[in-house]
Amino acid sequence: MAPARRAVLSRRVRLLVAATITYNVVEAVVAISAGTIASSTALIGFGLDSVIEVASAAAVAWQFSGKDPEARERTALKVIAVSFFALAAYVTVESVRTLFGADPAEHSPVGIVLAAVSLLVMPFLSYAQRRAGRELGSASAVADSKQTLLCTYLSGVLLVGLLLNSLFGWHWADPVVALVIAAVAIKEGREAWRGEHCC
Repeated sequence: MAPARRAVLSRRVRLLVAATITYNVVEAVVAISAGTIASSTALIGFGLDSVIEVASAAAVAWQFSGKDPEARERTALKVIAVSFFALAAYVTVESVRTLFGADPAEHSPVGIVLAAVSLLVMPFLSYAQRRAGRELGSASAVADSKQTLLCTYLSGVLLVGLLLNSLFGWHWADPVVALVIAAVAIKEGREAWRGEHCC
């Protein structure tokens, strides 16, 4: 690849990472706050996933800030993988606790709106970063785009769980949705750890 094209793609990845970080910081604050108010493990787990997306994007930003991004790629992938595993551990413990007697989640209109907005925003960010990452041959950029794509799926699952809880009073839907989030996080963490996200 021509150095000029590589520079353009690297700059594009950095801009997409910055957009992802900005959106996810807002998403994390709103989701964790709303989840705490509603006692929703799924909503808190979604917010923590946003924190992990920030860590993942920051790892990619760190990688591409150096003169030789390829030399930093393995470390960036390990950071991404560990962040997935941390999310899965937290969400699993909290979901099991909720299923076996902790306070059930309450209705959360803010959570429903947040999940719907994320369902619209995240696919565009993920696609653009994955495309640039594949052209660059960067496994970490592709892994980070998958983290963003995971947020799209989680937004959909979260939205269904919150709606089931709000419309039908199915309190068990919240921790079950959270366990789905944990299972997907483990899968993605394994792939990132093994460097299987490219191209």
